[in-house]
Amino acid sequence: MQIEVIDYASTSPVGQSLPELRESLLNFKSGLVKNCVPGSEIDTWIGRVSQIDEVEDLGIWQSRNNALAALGLEQGDILQTISKLIKKWGSAHIGVIIGSSTSSIDRTEQAYADLESGVLKSQYRQPLVHNPNAPAMFVAHYTGISGPALTINTACSSSAKVFASGARWLESNLVDVVLVGGVDTLCLSVLHGFHSLQLLSAEPCMPFDRDRNGINLGEAAGFALLQRAGDTDFSSGIGLKGYGESSDAYHMSHPHPEGLGARRSICQALDRAGLEPSNIDYINLHGTSSRANDLIEGRLVSELFPKTTLCSSTKAWTGHTLGAAGITEAIIAMDVLKTELIPGSKNLDNLDEALDLSISAEHVRKVCNHVMTNSFGFGGNNCTLVFGKL
Repeated sequence: MQIEVIDYASTSPVGQSLPELRESLLNFKSGLVKNCVPGSEIDTWIGRVSQIDEVEDLGIWQSRNNALAALGLEQGDILQTISKLIKKWGSAHIGVIIGSSTSSIDRTEQAYADLESGVLKSQYRQPLVHNPNAPAMFVAHYTGISGPALTINTACSSSAKVFASGARWLESNLVDVVLVGGVDTLCLSVLHGFHSLQLLSAEPCMPFDRDRNGINLGEAAGFALLQRAGDTDFSSGIGLKGYGESSDAYHMSHPHPEGLGARRSICQALDRAGLEPSNIDYINLHGTSSRANDLIEGRLVSELFPKTTLCSSTKAWTGHTLGAAGITEAIIAMDVLKTELIPGSKNLDNLDEALDLSISAEHVRKVCNHVMTNSFGFGGNNCTLVFGKL
């Protein structure tokens, strides 16, 4: 069964909307800034969406994470398309699957910091917000969708896996349309957690560069609408051709040194798409800029793919947006099929000598038919997606 992407929208540190994202990529305009998260003095760079602070009317749903989700849903034509699909199918026939690693822990941090005599103030008594499933519940509330709603939290692969789960929902006829997405915001728990793992860089990140020394964290929201191909007249001309998922469970935070789980994920996606490695024109790499992750992923890709497959990491624009990384980078990869612009790997000055990839700091203009994106999370939660023209 062909799964079709109806529409997609992105909000990230490099652009509130998809056109702004395209413009920033084209002009090498990074969204990374020195850490300015209130209450944090960690010496690092972050990708922050400043417009979130303008969203303050969510009532019982108020949290920074939900505000970013609302901001993201207001971009492009997503809400209008959802409204038309609800009229066609009914709200109960549309599902929601959202990836997130923090949910609304930002609001929980606020609540505990503002305790009064050990008691939560009334404005923080939000059971729907202090809840791991808050992202999906809020998105369903905001859009008027009443079908099944699920939040996936598999760390950095969360909002890549939403595509795989969405495809299965459609294949099993559980729903007729799925709104998939991801949303994650910066908070103290995330920043200090990664700092304790000694993974944060004090400089703008340099994926796959020989001098890379750590990651930068970011925040983002992204959404896409999926349907069975041909079910409606709505279409972006892009299909989800294949997906692969694995969990190697090698270590809580370190990937398998030979990338065994990542290899399974990539091979599953190719098999499901019915494609050979040589059919993939471009790969948006997970490429976090950590010493271990880039080395393992880079070696694996060079083993599996020919030199004709071009690669890049776009995290030097957005930072690592954690639970929203999968959807953000899936959108960047999908958009290559439309724009025919393969983004360069920003801040790549000298490729790590241990790697042999077709990766460049400069953009490449190329007509692409099939693209891939990798998302590899803590605990060995891996997901690979393949998109192609319909």
